[in-house]
This record gives sequence, structure tokens and C-alpha cells, in this order.
Amino acid sequence: METQNMNLKKPMLFTLEKFHISEDYGFILPDPLQELSHYYMPWMEIASNLPLMIENHELRVRVDTMPLLSCHFLKGHREQYLAHLLLSCITMGYVWQEGEKHIPKVLPRNLALPFVEISRTLGLPPILVHSDLVLTNWKKKDPNGPLEIRNLDTIVSFPGGESLKGFVLVTLLVEKAAVPGIKALVKAINAILQSNEDVLLQALQQLRTSIDEMAKALRQMHDYVDPAIFYAVIRIFLSGWQDNPAIPDGLIYEGVSEEPLKYSGGSAAQSTVFHAFDELLGVCHSKESTTFLHRMREYMPPSHRAFLEEIHSAPSLKEFILSSRSCLLHEAYNQCVKALAELRSHHINIVAKYLLTGAAKAKDGGLDCLTGPPQALAEKGTGGTVVFSFLKSVRNTTLEGIID
Repeated sequence: METQNMNLKKPMLFTLEKFHISEDYGFILPDPLQELSHYYMPWMEIASNLPLMIENHELRVRVDTMPLLSCHFLKGHREQYLAHLLLSCITMGYVWQEGEKHIPKVLPRNLALPFVEISRTLGLPPILVHSDLVLTNWKKKDPNGPLEIRNLDTIVSFPGGESLKGFVLVTLLVEKAAVPGIKALVKAINAILQSNEDVLLQALQQLRTSIDEMAKALRQMHDYVDPAIFYAVIRIFLSGWQDNPAIPDGLIYEGVSEEPLKYSGGSAAQSTVFHAFDELLGVCHSKESTTFLHRMREYMPPSHRAFLEEIHSAPSLKEFILSSRSCLLHEAYNQCVKALAELRSHHINIVAKYLLTGAAKAKDGGLDCLTGPPQALAEKGTGGTVVFSFLKSVRNTTLEGIID
């Protein structure tokens, strides 16, 4: 009887629920909070008026007189994520209010202390990250309406007007398009655990369709974001204080550390989606790219990092495919790899447009930007990488994953 029970024992199945990942929204925070209690009104008032305060060069004065508030009254992860969003956006505005001129060496304690406190609670660094700017920074204009760009808005914004909103919301829609792919990933791993080739084939087909939809969503960037405004106005507010020549020594968080701290700026490399698909498909990047990508995982929520580790420790999809005699499985796998490489090619084209074309337009003049186009990261992404060589390397190593 005992032997029979052992034979009936099934492998532990992979689930999203374990990692607090939504079946409907994936890595996006469903229905984020838009307001905190009255105690946190000073944060809310400053964050909701960031563009105007920055444009009028008033933000630093307001922050310097802001009361020091405790994070102890924040209830639950949704309030905590909103607090991190507010404080991260205020921090970016404070540092970059004057562009690359007169950059402060110190983040004042009334901002630094609560920001570091809530960051430690959430397991995030005290800087604006992808999960702040995109995953928790959205709301529907009509609560009962669709999750489409015309019915969406940001909770907190920076200078850049409609282009800033377009940048955030198009990126959100790319994350939303990835949701069927995330579910297909789970389905694929469970199919391998159960040696079910038919279910695995369905999962790979669903994954490929989802990646194609992500590319379709990403192309909307051309419709909603002006390259010159992105380059000259928006980009600097996403920049960090690691690998950034404009602020080479980092930033002192007053009351936290007497030594300057260094953190990378916001980057698409902080999106868990791309890491998850790479892990499933067994894509291996160059040593330099892998080092950067793994560092970017430290900028993700801890549950998302745990999700990636679980995929990494699961049975290898590529080895399962290679050991299979199914031509359909081989082809479905290759189609997923090609679709992921194609998505990365779209990303390269967009970066080229928004950095090279945006820089040219901004330098031609005629753009009423705040402080002039930033120079320090001219050849780099906001995360600090030499952006084109990094993106092309990642795209090319993706293609190398194709099975002959």
C-alpha cells in the first residue's frame, strides 16, 4: 500500500499565488491606492504638484520645510507601495530640480529617513524603481472602463505632460500584455513536471502570442511620447546616482549614512517579465550583461525576485525540448525565442529614436525644456549602462538560444 501511495505522489505544482502575482494583472499592482490618511497629507500635497513645483523651482524649498513623518501608521502593502511611490518621486524631483546644475549632495532627513524606512519594509532600494513608476502608478479614469490608454492616468507625474504619462502608461500596457505569457510560463513548467508534451505545446504557443502582444503594445510609444520631450525633460528624472557622471559620488541620505549611497536609476531591466521569460527559455547572456541584469533584480519587489529564483530552479525547458522527439515542440520553442528577440529589436529601435532623434531635436532648440538637455548620460541608459551595446548584446544572445 505504501509503495502504491508513493507512485501516486505528484510533483509540487508551480503557482502564481505563492508569489503574490495576480492572475489578471501579472506583476502590476491591481487597483493601487491613490491617497493616504490625513497624517501623510504633506507627502500627498507635494507629490500631486510635482511638475508645477519643479518648473517653478519651488520643490526643494517645500521639501526642506516638510515635517518628518513616521511610516508606522501605514497599514498594509498597498499603503506602503503608495508611500514608496510618493517619496521616490519627491526624491527624484528634489535631486534633479535644476537638471545637472546645482545637484544637492544631501537628501534632507525629513525625506531620507521615511524613504529608507519604507524601502526596508518593502525590500526595495530608496530610489525610484520600475515598480514605482509603472506597476503601482496607475488609475482608471472610469473605474468600470477598460484597461486602455484612453481610460488610464498616472497617480504621480513629473514634468513632461502627456509624453510623461504616455511613457508610463504604454509601459504599463506592455506589462499587461505579458500576463497571458506569465500564466503560460507556469503552465509550461507544470507540463514539464508532469511530462505532458501536449500541454507544453499549448503553453509555448500562448507564450509566443503574449510576447507578440507585448511588442504591439510597445509600438504605441511612438504615438504617445515625443522624443525631444523624453530626451530633454523626462529622462533626467529617471536617472540615478550610480554610474552617472553628473553625480559620481552618490547621494548622502541624511540621518541614514554619513557616506554617500549609490543607486541605479529606473530601467526596463527592472521589469521581472523579461527576466522570467529568459529564465524559462534558458537564454544565456554575456557575463557583463548578466552581471547588470542580476543587479537589477535587487530593484524588484522581493516576491518577484523569489519567482525568478523558482523558475531558475525548475526543470530545464530547453533540456526537455532537446530530449523530445517532437518537431512541433522544437518549432514552438524557437518561435518563442524569435518573438522575444524581435521584441528586443523593437526596444532597440525605440531607444534609438528617443535618444538619438530626441537628442538631435532637443539640441536644435525650439523646445521649452527646463534646464537644457542632460549631457552626463548622453550615451547611457537611465540605469547606467552603455545602452546600445547592452541592448544589442541581449538581443543577439537571445537569438543564440534557437535550437537548430
